[in-house]
Amino acid sequence: MRTKDELVQAEERPTEPVRPRMTRTRLGIFVATSVVYLAIVVGVLTTSWPVRFDWQVMLFRPYKQWPEIHTFLDYFVVLGQRGPTAVAVAAWLGWCTYRQKTLRPLLVLGTSLLLLNATVGAAKIGMGRLGPHYATEIGSNEMFAGGDIFPSGHTANAVVTWGVLAYLATTPHTRRVASVIAALLALGVGMTTVYLGTHWMSDVTLGWSAGLLVLLALPWFEAPMARADAVLLGVWQRIRERGALLPAPLAPVATVGAPRPPVDDQLPVREPVGAGARTARVPDGRPHLSPRPHTARSERTPVTPTGSRRPAGSDRAPRTTPLGPATGRGRTVG
Repeated sequence: MRTKDELVQAEERPTEPVRPRMTRTRLGIFVATSVVYLAIVVGVLTTSWPVRFDWQVMLFRPYKQWPEIHTFLDYFVVLGQRGPTAVAVAAWLGWCTYRQKTLRPLLVLGTSLLLLNATVGAAKIGMGRLGPHYATEIGSNEMFAGGDIFPSGHTANAVVTWGVLAYLATTPHTRRVASVIAALLALGVGMTTVYLGTHWMSDVTLGWSAGLLVLLALPWFEAPMARADAVLLGVWQRIRERGALLPAPLAPVATVGAPRPPVDDQLPVREPVGAGARTARVPDGRPHLSPRPHTARSERTPVTPTGSRRPAGSDRAPRTTPLGPATGRGRTVG
């Protein structure tokens, strides 16, 4: 029996998500679903009982029998469209990816949608069946006529998109509940397309089978998805480490004309302004200078010149004799 501390540690320890494996039960269901898929295709190709039942439902015209629910089902069938459902489920799985620190939820969704496009899309184009509204002959299977409704894409997409949430459930109870909800949504979407007259009943049955085959085949792709998860997380970690090793940004360079901060010998001087008279400047932060009173220009002592106003050097003797009328140029006459 574990102690209280061990129980607390077990609760705090993150649990590893349960990953489905290809067990014998799952493999048996996969084989049985494949047999049903092939039986429906063969029945439609040979224009046997599936085609007869399709025409019986089509001529019954369910949308005319219960017209009061037509508007509601027009909106309900959106739960099988690829765009809205993929965006909604991807948003939720993105949050799960952030919480679990793994890309597995998004990888499972992407893998399932790729498998759905590769299988259902190829079957649609290859068999080219026309829908009930475009049927050309009563009792005909309408195969290889350029259509794209066999199997039903709405139905298969509803099975896969909502079934992925059940596939990724972390507890058995949550998986059972999510599986029931996904099955009801897929059943409702498929029957809605039959009610609206956009699909034959065999289209819907084949769409259920195709979507279930995709979900049952996902465990075979767990190992490649795990390797892709490790590679992508490693690349993301290296990108983050490279970003952390980048040099810090340099300090901003002062622009030309920006005010320079005062230095010790150029401290600013605050000059208070009086109401009617000028006051003396008081230097701020200069202890080595003694304050001196400021005198006005009219109060200063006038400076008077002393001595002679003759220019400097006027008392010196000339170097040469001045020229006169009796003297020659540079010589005296004797």
